[in-house]
Amino acid sequence: MDAKPGLPSIAPYELPRGDELPTPRAPWTLEPRRAALLIHDMQNYFLRVFTPGASPIAPVIANIAMLAKAARKADVPVFYTAQEGDQDRRDRGLQADLWGPGMSWAPEHQSIVDALTPQPGDFALVKHRYSAFQRSNLETLMCARGRDQLIIAGVYAHIGCTLTAADAFMRDIEPFMAADALADFSRARHDLALSYVADVCGVPLTTAQILELL
Repeated sequence: MDAKPGLPSIAPYELPRGDELPTPRAPWTLEPRRAALLIHDMQNYFLRVFTPGASPIAPVIANIAMLAKAARKADVPVFYTAQEGDQDRRDRGLQADLWGPGMSWAPEHQSIVDALTPQPGDFALVKHRYSAFQRSNLETLMCARGRDQLIIAGVYAHIGCTLTAADAFMRDIEPFMAADALADFSRARHDLALSYVADVCGVPLTTAQILELL
């Protein structure tokens, strides 16, 4: 990662396979009647630093699209997070020190990637901090629908996705990381995120495993 504020350019890397996933400490099994799907920060601004059409981002987009389709079919709520453009420095807080001013309102920054456009019935939440639960009503919406499991997909695995998983755990919501529906700065960072979550707060699964369970 670059030392200066802002996002790095991300070199292509291969996504983890099922036989490469860390063994989780948690004994949880994903259940459609308890689950919700979170599509985390899949905005053009965050995806522009990947090589288009290459791994990891091309298969990640395809895998998330499959998860979203299966979730809707199974009546599993689908949530999106997206940051707002041109944030006031006072609202952006300490994130500005690490990542700079962030995105603008321009569609080439703020819009969700076309292949994953939210559908009627999905929930779009404004993202304020690393965790999707911070300053949002994600927990309230999940609880109202009897959901206490969260499938997490999107970017970046070791930042917002991991912090969301940890935050979910601390709210007694069981997190499941869609291991090959996540992308990160590098394969090393990607593996770090999966290892951390498996060790302390959640369960990594492949897209194929999640689709079978849904």
